[in-house]
Order: sequence, then structure tokens, then C-alpha cells
Amino acid sequence: MDSAAPYLTDRANETAASQVLGLITGLADAADWLYDHWYLLALAIAACGGVGELGVRRLAAKASAERMALELVSTRHFDPSLEEIFRLGVQLARASTAMPWWAPLRAKAVQIRLRADGSTPLRYRIEGPAGSERLLSITPFGPDVTVSRARPVVDEPRTHTVRAEFILRGKLTSPLREVPLTPDPLQPLVDAVADLRAELGDLAEIRLDIQRAPKWALRARRLQLMGAARRSERREAQRAARWLRQDASGIEDSLGWQLQQLLTDKPGSGTGRRLVVPPVPRRVEPAEALGKLAEDDHLVRVQLLVMCASNTEGRAQARLSQLQAAFDVFGGRSRWAMRGWRLGPWRIGADYWPTKRGFERRWNLGHCQPPRANWVRMEELTGLLKPPTVHCRLPVLAGDLPTFSFGEPELLLQGIYRGPDGRERLVATYAEETLFEVGVGKAGGGKTERALAQAIGWAHAGGGLIFVDPHRDSWPRATAFLAHDDLMPRIALIDLNGLGTNPRVSSWNPLGMHQGHAAHEVVEAIADAYASALAWDDATAPRALTILTAALAVLVAVNEAACQAGRPEDQATIFHVRALLTDAAFRKAALAAVAGRLDEETRAWWQSVFPTLPPDAFAVVLNPIARLAANPVTRAFLGQPAGVYNIRAAMDSQMIVWVCPGGNGPTDRLLTALLARDLLRAARSRRDTPEEKRVPFRPYFDELITLTGAAPETIAAMFEDLRKYKCHVHGMTQLLSRLPTSVRLSLVQNASTLATTAGSKSAIAPITAEWGDNPSPDRVATMERFEHYVSMNVRGRRVGPVQLRGPHLDDVFAAQARPQQVPALERAAQANAQALPLDQLTDRAAKQLGRVAAFLAAHASAGAAAVHLSKEKEREFG
Repeated sequence: MDSAAPYLTDRANETAASQVLGLITGLADAADWLYDHWYLLALAIAACGGVGELGVRRLAAKASAERMALELVSTRHFDPSLEEIFRLGVQLARASTAMPWWAPLRAKAVQIRLRADGSTPLRYRIEGPAGSERLLSITPFGPDVTVSRARPVVDEPRTHTVRAEFILRGKLTSPLREVPLTPDPLQPLVDAVADLRAELGDLAEIRLDIQRAPKWALRARRLQLMGAARRSERREAQRAARWLRQDASGIEDSLGWQLQQLLTDKPGSGTGRRLVVPPVPRRVEPAEALGKLAEDDHLVRVQLLVMCASNTEGRAQARLSQLQAAFDVFGGRSRWAMRGWRLGPWRIGADYWPTKRGFERRWNLGHCQPPRANWVRMEELTGLLKPPTVHCRLPVLAGDLPTFSFGEPELLLQGIYRGPDGRERLVATYAEETLFEVGVGKAGGGKTERALAQAIGWAHAGGGLIFVDPHRDSWPRATAFLAHDDLMPRIALIDLNGLGTNPRVSSWNPLGMHQGHAAHEVVEAIADAYASALAWDDATAPRALTILTAALAVLVAVNEAACQAGRPEDQATIFHVRALLTDAAFRKAALAAVAGRLDEETRAWWQSVFPTLPPDAFAVVLNPIARLAANPVTRAFLGQPAGVYNIRAAMDSQMIVWVCPGGNGPTDRLLTALLARDLLRAARSRRDTPEEKRVPFRPYFDELITLTGAAPETIAAMFEDLRKYKCHVHGMTQLLSRLPTSVRLSLVQNASTLATTAGSKSAIAPITAEWGDNPSPDRVATMERFEHYVSMNVRGRRVGPVQLRGPHLDDVFAAQARPQQVPALERAAQANAQALPLDQLTDRAAKQLGRVAAFLAAHASAGAAAVHLSKEKEREFG
């Protein structure tokens, strides 16, 4: 057996060698076969890759099926810091991983969507995994940004659509340009979509996908960059050595060097060549070679997709070019560039095969497959990680501020807005939201013209209004545009200027009871008007207020009795206060006639207190009335028993009433105070009408300084109370500071629309202060004539201040001008106001005292009988 062992060993070695040789031969044959049939291997690899890609797509689509969307809406004062923006970026990077463990990498991303479709200047949305909603719902921006669940966006197909994917070009390890937060980095993008027109189907959307950087991909990228840096450094060293040798050889072969060698006496100096030491490759520093990829912290991969669409050819492509220019703002040594190839005038990109299908899949499913170059640090994205801030100038779109349509009762004209593309349109606010309006500006700046245009548009839409103009200039300016057959029955002119030889004047009896007013409301309105115009109060003029109130109570009772007797033409007027206080016979007859209508306290005052008053106590009450009586126009207007002027009826019947007081003197201020207080009383009296049946009515007050000088508390009360009764006040003034404090505070506090033209900085400052001095007083003061800055309420939010050009009647309502029908309008307006010649009304007013005295004499016995009966009843039930 010992002799057989070597034999067996040799046989085993031979067998092993033959097996190895056979294996090598088999491998060589297999390699040769594969070389001859390489296409089969390629097909097998492609098939495996296709099956793997199909499986990954299915898993990614399943993971992306449950996504959430949040919409971030910033306030006008949103001004975040870099730290707050950076914190949101960290949240977004963390939220991108809130996916199941089996989800492919392409599905693990959070998407920022910047969308402009005409509804808002730039809508800011965040979409991501459903599990990240809780994390992203609370932003580091605080209350200045509202986060709400966003609805799915459904787009109608557009005729023309262009797509683009942006990648980072340039030195890939260099960061993008550090864009400051002031002005807003989003401003170029906002400007690019500012001229978007929704009616043409314009749409622009930017999607930025953020994905946390995979460690293996980052390591591979770093190895690639380090290898490239070392190769580059070796090439530089070799190039330097080559140039060094070439320089040395050139020197040795030169004639000068050879002559130098011949003339030298050093032995052996002419033999051999100069020793050249090649430069050693410089050590590559990782921080220098890797740049922004050197650190792992807050490094993400991004995918930037853009789509623009329109129903008009060329607009989508132009929009994409504008957005491309906007992204150039972020470029430095690294920049955003569109992916694709350019062949002459054509660009082969995401709109063409083979990349179009992949673009649409990523767009529709929210998958993130960024190019290898799209590595950024979170600091580079600060400009895109937030909604627009206070430093962003947003355009005013049709969705923000509706376009005015003539004859539309829901809209109220505000001015002419010039868009970023140079197009102009008439803009408006919604009438139901425009509760109070204040216009400030210097004389001739266009505030009255703007109010006239608004009032005329409102009148043509069927609305009722009263325009109070102490200077009367507005009436001849507006007549040509109101002279329409359908408007004439609704227009009434109350002109107290007394123009002409025998002017026609309407009539009003503030004490009249023929229109169904409540007696105590009439007494209160007139007494308050007196107190407001004459600066009376309970501390400075208690006796005057008491005397006037008691006299008004008696005269109102007289008028009430006359109306119930069917004799409204026998009513007393405000001028009969003098007769009641100074004429004993008239007073006795009046008290006897209305004794049964007065309360016990009032009767007791006339019986016990009045006789003790000295005669000079009545002068303070009678002096203002004497001034009214001295003016023939005001005497004719206020001296008629059954006056025509009824502002409550005008409110309910949508009348267009133009009131032109005679001036701004003491007498005119008292008359204005009476009219203003009557307007307040009439509006408050609408409480007897259900709210849904109250017809909107708009008082326009030109020259608020004049009007508030007569009735400051009344005007202030209008700005505070009349909204409840659908009576919306519009006021114009040159100086806000000259208004009484109560009026100024009330109108600024409650103004739905605040407007100013150019003027001095001191006059404009109170308005710009309400806007946070944006725009500044300096900017507003240098505006052109008829330019306005206006802030408005639209759909519950404030729009502006926006710069508008005031509407000029000759331009805006040129089609409505009817100058040839102005005389007919004048006649109709006076007829509707039942205006009569001044001398006729003056004669009637002079005879009214006798008519009232005759009526009192006839009814004195009936009044005494009523008092006797009431006393018997008191004794019976006492």
C-alpha cells in the first residue's frame, strides 16, 4: 500500500489539473460565445433592467398615491428672517423621508409648487408624503403665514403647452448666488407672471422637488470629484513640466547661451545639459475640490420643473423665456439652465421624445429624479422656501380686483389700473363690501371727479344716492352723463344757491308730520342739529336746549294734529318758534290746541317754568332762526307747511338726489346740520324694515371740512352706524387733519376704501401712516395729477394700496354723454323736487303764520276738552 500512495496522488493531481484546464477552456468558450452573441447578453441585461424599472415605478406610484398638499398664504407684513426660512427648509428635508421603508428613492421627496393661473399673483403650495402633514402644518413663520389644507388642482387642457427642466450648470461644486431677502427673491418670478391673462388660458407653474441626499450617492459623487481633481492636478503638473523642459531646451539651444559657453574659462562648462527638476503635483484639498459637497449637513438634491400653457400661440413660450430670465437672478459660478440641446432655432428638451414622457410622469406623480449635478445646500434655496414677503411687489389681477362693467349693480367703480404689461382696465370693488369710503387730496387733484364717476356708474346701475356739494360745481359736471330717459324720473335737484332772477326752489319742513315721521325723532333731530351747529351741550347751553326742545315738542304736536285733521297745509314751520316764544296769543292757542297731545312734564314746564324766564333768554334760540329767515332762499325752502324733500322716501325708492347748499357761512352751516341730522334720522328709521329688504343707498359728501364744521357728531355717527341700515357714506376732503377728531377717527377706523391724491407731505402723512408708510409720503406727494393711491376691501381682504388713475368722465363715460338732453334733465330734476318760483314760495311762507293761527283757534276748544277729559280719567283711576 505504501507503493500505491504516490500513484494515487499523481492521479489526483492530474484529475485536478484537467478539471482546471476544462474550466478555463469552458470559460474561454463561454466568453467566445458571448462575444459572438453579445446582443443576447445585452437583451438579457435590458430585460432585467426594464423589469426592475417597471417594479420600481409601480412601487413609487403606490407610495405617491397618498400625498398631502398644504397652501401657505402670507400676510402683507410677512418679513421672515434667514433663520426662520432655514428652519422650514430643514423641516422640508426631514418631511421627504416620511415614507414607507419599501418606497423607492424617487418617491421620497417634498415638492414646492409656485403656481400662477390668474386667481392669485403666485400661489405657494407644499406637497409631500401624507405622513409629513403634521410636521409641516406648523411653520416657523408664526401667525404671518396661514397654513391650510389645499384642494386638488384640476386644470383644463390648454391648446399650447411648453415644458422645461432646469439643471445646474457651471462649476458644480460652487453655490448659487446669495440673493438678499430685500427685495424679495421671488420678485423676478412674480414679475415674470405679472402680465398673465386668465381669459386667454395663461398658466405658469414651477415645481421644486427637494430630496435628502443618499449617503452612497454622496460618497460616489465625492470620489468622482476627488478623482477628477487629482487627475486635473496631475495634468497641470505634467503640463508645467513639459513647458519647463521646453523652456530649458530653448535656452540651451539659443545663440546667446552657446556664445556664453565658448567665452567662459571654466573647465567642463560646455559639456552636459542643465538639470531640470519637474514640479511635483500639488496635494488636493478635499474642501477645495468638493466645495459645497464637502459637508453632509443640509445637503439636498433638487429637481426643478417648469410648465407654461396658454390658449394663444406664442404666449406659453414667451412665459417660459421670462421665467428662464428670472432664474438667471440666482446664477453665479453655478446657475440654472434649461436641460436639452439646441439645434439652430430649435431646442430639443422636455417637450420632445424621449424626455417628454419621463417629464410628464414625474410631473403627474411628484417623483424626484434629479440630474447628477443638482446638489445644493439649503442656504442656496432660501429665496424659494417661503411665500412672498412684505418686500415683494405683487401685481393686481382680475381675481384680486374685479373689472368694472357698466350697469352692473354689484360693482362700484374705483379707477383705472395700469398692469405690468401696459394694459389698462377699469377696476371696481364689490358694492356690498364698500361700506364707507374716504378720499383725501389737494384741490384739483381729481377726488371729486372720481366720486362723480363712481356715483354716475352707481346711478346707471339702478342705485340710489344723495350727492351733497356745497359749491354746486358737481351738478353741471354730471348732468350730461345723467341725462338719460330712464334716469330722469329718479333725479331730484335741491338747489339753494338762488341763481337767476327768480330761481326755482324746492321745499322742506323739518317739523312736518305729513310724511309719517315719529314725533320724538323729529324733535330730537332738529334739537341735535341746532346743538351741533351752534356747539351747544348740556354744560354750556342747558337752558337754550330746554327752551328749543319744549318749543319743538309743541309745534310738532300742532303739525300732528293738523295732519290728523286732514289739513297738512296748516302745519307750522321752524320759523314759528319765534311766535311760540314771543307771541302770548299764539302760544296760548297752540298750548290749548295740543294740550292733550303733550305729556304731563312738558305741560308743567310751560305752565310753571316758562313764565319765569326773562325775555332775553330766548335770543340765543331765536337768533339762528332769524338768520335763516333773513335769507329769502332758505326762508322759502324751510317755510312751506308740507315740504317735498323726504330723504327716507328717496332711500327706499332709489332716487338720485343732488343737494347744493348755498355756501358755508353760519346760516348755511345750520341748514347743512339740519339736512345731515335728518339724513341720519331717516337712515336709522329703516329699522322698521327687515334687513334683507333694505335698499342700499349711498350719500356722497363733497368738502367734508365744510359739512363737518356744521355737524361733526352727526357725520361721525354716520360713519359709525349707517352700515347697519345699508346706507354707505362716501366723503371727500382736502385735509384729514382739519376734520374734527371724532369724525377723523370714525372714518379712518371704518373706511372700506381709503384713497389719496398728491398733496403736501404733512397732509398725506395721516393716510400713508394707515398703510405703514408704504408708499411713503414722499412718493405720494410727487404723483401726477389725477393719480390716486387706493386701498380697498375685496372678498374680505384688503387690496392695496394700489396706484390708480382717476376716471375722467369724458373718457370713461363718453358713450353715456347726452349734452343735448341736459335742459330736459334740468326740468325733470326740478319737477321731481317740486321746485316752484322763489317769489311764490316766499309769499306762501309769509302767510303761513296766519293759517296756523286760524287752525289753532278752531281746534283750541277741542284741545281743552281733551285735557279736561284726561284729568277726569286721572282722578277716576288715581
